[in-house]
Amino acid sequence: MTAVRCINLCKTYRQGDVDIKALDHVSIDIAEGGFVCLSAPSGGGKTTLLNAIGGLDIPDSGEVYIDDQRIDNLSKGDLAELRLRKIGFVFQAYNLIPVLTARENVEFVMQVQGVLKHDSADKANAILTEVGLQGLEDRRPAEMSGGQQQRVAVARAIASKPALVLADEPTANLDSKTSDELMTLFTELNEHYNTTFVIATHDTRVMQYAKRLVRMLDGKIVDDIDQRAA
Repeated sequence: MTAVRCINLCKTYRQGDVDIKALDHVSIDIAEGGFVCLSAPSGGGKTTLLNAIGGLDIPDSGEVYIDDQRIDNLSKGDLAELRLRKIGFVFQAYNLIPVLTARENVEFVMQVQGVLKHDSADKANAILTEVGLQGLEDRRPAEMSGGQQQRVAVARAIASKPALVLADEPTANLDSKTSDELMTLFTELNEHYNTTFVIATHDTRVMQYAKRLVRMLDGKIVDDIDQRAA
């Protein structure tokens, strides 16, 4: 089954007097359970493509499908509901709520979905244990290392059991050891739950974990490598 389908996506940004083609007729299919890295130099289009897949950025033209549902033409409300139910996001800057504990950050997503408070606390604790943060549930982001904060972000992203996780430069603020630990965690989640991962990165260490490496340049896909066959 196809988890993500992008058809002929185009997106242009205006920088001063210059038009920048962030996406130039990009088409890609990503199978359910895929583990894909989008690689490109800065400005190459990887983050724009990731954001288009997640409905965070609407292309100028073309079509985006998640589980065979077209999303680029949805209303803002329907798009927000789809993201809440089907997509988990992991950002470079973690984007945790600083006044909330690790548990509360994870609970927040579940409560928005309608999970009752007494149920969400137990589920949040279980997810934090799964990502290696047992005993740190009551710490706030400022009391945690960068790697620990990113693990909270991952726990929050998978709290809704999404079919798709999108990660934008998730290792950018992490040292090599912590980066490897995070990518091992992603790999385990991908294998255990068949969750589809799409990761935008320029980190060669991250690329080594991918089943599939998609290279972009100037808004175009220039290489698409099945690394399992390599």
